[in-house]
Amino acid sequence: MNIGAGHSFIIFLKNAFPINVLPAIKSIPEICTIFCATANPVQVIIAETPQGHAIIGVVDGESPAGVEDEDAVKTRKQFLRNIGYKL
Repeated sequence: MNIGAGHSFIIFLKNAFPINVLPAIKSIPEICTIFCATANPVQVIIAETPQGHAIIGVVDGESPAGVEDEDAVKTRKQFLRNIGYKL
């Protein structure tokens, strides 16, 4: 209700990993834009005009904690392979 933007819907998942359901959601023809799929805190950016409200973006997560070194890149890629997101 706080967003108040027509033609939008938000899916909240519990005990699920967003990456696992994202392909199924993307396959729905009526879905035009996916702003994020995350377990991070999210803020929705809304524009208001005389016509109504619109979601124009999201703020997803926090500022980066640093830059990955080679070991961190390997660990991240292995994690993505383990969950079936990256070959």
